[in-house]
Amino acid sequence: MRTLWLSLAVVCISLTTSCGNHRKPADWRTSDDVHIAVDETFRDIMAEELETFGLINPEATMKPVYCSEDSALRLLLMDSVRCCIATRKLTDNEEKIVASHNLGVKQAMIAHDAFALIVNKENPDTLISVDEIRGIVSGKITKWEQLKHSSKTGELKFVFDNSGSSTVRYMRDSLLNGEQVSGNVYAQGTNEAVIEAVKENPDIIGVVGANWLKGSSDTVLTSFENLDVKVLKVSRKPAEGEEEIGWKPYQYRLLTGDYPLIRSVYIILTDPRVRSYTKTFFFFLKGQKGQTIICNGSQMLPYTPVQYKSVTAE
Repeated sequence: MRTLWLSLAVVCISLTTSCGNHRKPADWRTSDDVHIAVDETFRDIMAEELETFGLINPEATMKPVYCSEDSALRLLLMDSVRCCIATRKLTDNEEKIVASHNLGVKQAMIAHDAFALIVNKENPDTLISVDEIRGIVSGKITKWEQLKHSSKTGELKFVFDNSGSSTVRYMRDSLLNGEQVSGNVYAQGTNEAVIEAVKENPDIIGVVGANWLKGSSDTVLTSFENLDVKVLKVSRKPAEGEEEIGWKPYQYRLLTGDYPLIRSVYIILTDPRVRSYTKTFFFFLKGQKGQTIICNGSQMLPYTPVQYKSVTAE
């Protein structure tokens, strides 16, 4: 009888072990979890996207890492995540690094984003040009009186989130032809910290992702007048004889191309699996549901075509 019970025990253990072999390994690379690195500039809208995706796919656990763009791309290249949100595609050299991990790359534009230039509510100024912004981040403009439309005097300070951010990269690549940012330019750590610094100091111009102006609002802002900070209009260099006109970063002005400080937003995927929730999320962001969330819940402009109605806009 004892021998029979031992035999049955061995059979039960064998069956348990066999069943266990069908379970998915704990390694994140083969799990249902969605590991994604997100440029901190897009934290709020991506948190909404991930929450919605998680409700549709309850088996998947959302595990985002919100960090600078530089850090997000580095995590992807190190194969610490296999999906990230950034404001540029991978370079040829970076694609070679991904290939060295025996992985491929899918990259898709999901939105257009804008920078907002903000000042203290007590600041009477309303307009700044792209050339003046270039002068500030190159160190050529350090005082308020050097700005054409400024009524202030004294030292001008320009603040942004952090040195590894997509904001700094845009200033360097798009405004300075690859040269380093210099002058009275200071890092605050986060977009939230930039807004707080501007609220406290009338001598500061802050630069943030336009979506950070929404605060706790669930819908797109059609006016910036009730904010705790003032949003500057930004102008391009006018043609000779034309009036200088500036615009604020409303969705409509991104759509028309009037607002000059616009950049693209991409999702980058290196997950090699034919089916995975990480890959499904990639197509979710590109699809109707993900694009609708961007359109209705952020100051960003979705990549897919949108309809618009005529309204009063600055």
